[in-house]
Amino acid sequence: MQSRNKFLDDMSQLMTNAMGVAQGARTEAETAMKSMVDRWMAGRDFVTREEFDAVRLMAQKAREENEALSARIAALEAVTGGAKAK
Repeated sequence: MQSRNKFLDDMSQLMTNAMGVAQGARTEAETAMKSMVDRWMAGRDFVTREEFDAVRLMAQKAREENEALSARIAALEAVTGGAKAK
């Protein structure tokens, strides 16, 4: 009976070690993949969220100014009878 327990203990230890190795390999694979993705993204011309938001706000302000200027032009044309300068 003593030898059977030793065998089961050895098998248990072997499985525990195998799981540790598998988990280590998984962590190493994840690290390598993250590193590869980071290098790939660094080589692309992506903008940061802050840059995107700043440009979006600039575009929104330009649209508002364009609408205001269009309304002003329409009002001036109404006053002058719609004649356009050449």
